[in-house]
Amino acid sequence: MKLFVPAILAAAALLAAPVHAAMPAKPALKVTTLDGKPYDLASQRGKWVIVNYWATWCVPCIKEMPAISKFVTDHKDKVAAIGLAYDDSDKADIQAFLVKHPVSYPVAQVTLDKPLPDFDEPRGLPTTWLIRPDGSVTKPLVGGVTEKSLSDAIGIK
Repeated sequence: MKLFVPAILAAAALLAAPVHAAMPAKPALKVTTLDGKPYDLASQRGKWVIVNYWATWCVPCIKEMPAISKFVTDHKDKVAAIGLAYDDSDKADIQAFLVKHPVSYPVAQVTLDKPLPDFDEPRGLPTTWLIRPDGSVTKPLVGGVTEKSLSDAIGIK
């Protein structure tokens, strides 16, 4: 009987844990950007796509934005990006922030109470997902990225 107690406790712990669906191998992403335009990740097939979660208050996020912007501009035939402002700020505040910190890619807002269904919530900011040209996802890059780290991860020099 003593052998069953640990098994019962382990089973109870598993049942009590929250259930999270696994992120799909080819996630969908349909959002409206801050400028009111629809964005559909599927329309980017054939290119690498940088999906970058960030926030206006996140210092490493602000530091990496120029690198992502330059990387996308330098490789626009092979790479695209979408910025996801993971922020409960007013839309106008995020737009004002982007006037001071412009980027070459579209930005949409994702609020904490309405996470994206096909993407795991970031465990820290910034978090960057790389989507391959076939639409499949790589593991997340947590923390700031650079042109070099993007180049190394994607394999584009």
